[in-house]
Amino acid sequence: MTTAIMTGTWTAICAFDRLQPERGVAALVDGVQIAVFRTFDGELFAIGNRDPIAGAQVMSRGIVGTRGDTPTVASPLHKQVYDLRTGECLDVAGVAVPTYPVRRNGDLVEVGVDTP
Repeated sequence: MTTAIMTGTWTAICAFDRLQPERGVAALVDGVQIAVFRTFDGELFAIGNRDPIAGAQVMSRGIVGTRGDTPTVASPLHKQVYDLRTGECLDVAGVAVPTYPVRRNGDLVEVGVDTP
């Protein structure tokens, strides 16, 4: 297993309390749509908002859940399920959404953005 090291900057998305558990929000960060999720246990995840199968920017409206111990989100269009930790589609081999570093910084939720 490799560890990703972010060399970019952090962008504030919203206050942590504004993220409802098991719901997503979409944010535009440096021209990229990102879906941010908070689970019931307070864990944060950030993935690309574009559904790679349908091509629509809808992942933030997906259905949050789990498969075993894996936190997931199902596309609201065709219901393919994605691992929130890795972005890998659990239903279609070779399909994935990008993932982004996300953190709680005091009362704010921030997403990591790579800088050129």
